[in-house]
Amino acid sequence: MDLNWYVVRAVSGQEKKVKNYLENEISRKSLEDYIPQVLIPAEKVYEMRNGKKRVRERNFFPGYVLVSADLSHGEAQHTITNIPGVIGFLGSGTGGSKVPIPLRQAEVNRILGKVDEAEEYEEQLETPFIVGETIKVMDGPFSGFTGTVEEVFEERKKLNVMVKIFGRNTPVELNYFQVEKQD
Repeated sequence: MDLNWYVVRAVSGQEKKVKNYLENEISRKSLEDYIPQVLIPAEKVYEMRNGKKRVRERNFFPGYVLVSADLSHGEAQHTITNIPGVIGFLGSGTGGSKVPIPLRQAEVNRILGKVDEAEEYEEQLETPFIVGETIKVMDGPFSGFTGTVEEVFEERKKLNVMVKIFGRNTPVELNYFQVEKQD
């Protein structure tokens, strides 16, 4: 059994659909031994929308799905390429040879490491703030006030914000999730 990781090109935005179709086909045709894993490298990002914390998944490589497969079994390659939304393999040889080129182990480790890192480092806000930016406080005792970012503490996910209270500038330390960018 010669398992390698291959990159499958998919129609952008349909990666999840391709993964689901592929997993259903694999189990229908009992090819689990030849195609044990289908992966969409993604990370969870948190963003603030209208004062609410929302989670969404962001793909590292839009338009690509990773597949661990043994393509020496003819049915495996055929199954993958005939899934709706699949364009083909990335790096398949030109001319007569249509054998896909597998990823090198170092590349696989880097990609899988990135996925593991993203899972470990779950709380990652996609929109970090910059000094001098105007923000609106959405939560806490200063809710409704606007202020200016004075300092950003990336590692603690906190901001020092200068808020005008009763005509006086007052420094306030706030969590990323308590504020929203002003447009």
